[in-house]
Amino acid sequence: MKKTKSNMGKYVGFSGDWSFKFYFGREENKPILIGFLNGLFKGEKVIQDLHYRPVEQGGDVENERKVIFDLYCTGIDGEHFIIEMQQLYQDFFKDRTVFYTSRLINKLIPRGYKGNTYELPEVYFIGILEFELEETESGKYFYDFALCDKQSNRVFYEKLGYKLLVLPNFNKNEADIKTDMDMWLYLLKNMSKLDKIPDFLDKRVFGLIFDIGEVAKLTPEDKMAYEASLKHKRDAENTYSTAQRLGHDRGLKEGLKEGIAQGQFQKAIETALKLKKMALSVEQIAEATGLTTDEIEKLK
Repeated sequence: MKKTKSNMGKYVGFSGDWSFKFYFGREENKPILIGFLNGLFKGEKVIQDLHYRPVEQGGDVENERKVIFDLYCTGIDGEHFIIEMQQLYQDFFKDRTVFYTSRLINKLIPRGYKGNTYELPEVYFIGILEFELEETESGKYFYDFALCDKQSNRVFYEKLGYKLLVLPNFNKNEADIKTDMDMWLYLLKNMSKLDKIPDFLDKRVFGLIFDIGEVAKLTPEDKMAYEASLKHKRDAENTYSTAQRLGHDRGLKEGLKEGIAQGQFQKAIETALKLKKMALSVEQIAEATGLTTDEIEKLK
């Protein structure tokens, strides 16, 4: 792999909120998300089409905590998919995955008489992680969790699943990459470093990604949003690295966590103000910075 002279590289990488939604979250790029899910679920199901759904899920009462997914879509067979890209480690990450699926299942239960049957839809959480999970098998890059019997390992309930891809642990050589899932993992981790489509990738499946992902082909608005997203990502990583280096005791660690969140939020505000001056839309700024549209509209 060769590095290009531009700091942005030749192709848009998958890392970062804007990039993730650029490839997976746009209606015109839906075949990419379908291909990804089919590679992930190979042998279990075939996804023929998807429908994007609102990512914000409110509670049943006004003051109940809202849930905001990175992506939420449904298959034509009634499956529900929550898809998250997670850049930095968070405490209680596993708790959050269970909370997300539980909240969605609760929202999907029919109200009134129809809900008395307790029949539930299929719900799957897909997490793309740029950090290693704690208390898990060292070097493992794919986790496929389900409710099962501990003694026999038989799946107890087949309509709920959690699939986690741990990108730092995926270190296969090109010669060892054979399956569709391995190809996707390679691309998720290395897209921004490539200068052409590798020979071992199936061009029928991955050709569209390289066609639309060229930085030179981005609209001026998308290019500015991508550049802002990269800066926001690097600032967050630098802040987190500094916190890790300085965090030598628990008390300091807790204080730094709060500082990280405040620092990231302030950086996002600064970036959003610059993008507003460039006349980008509120939606584009939200994708690039991770701020809500309400937060952006209040900025002056």
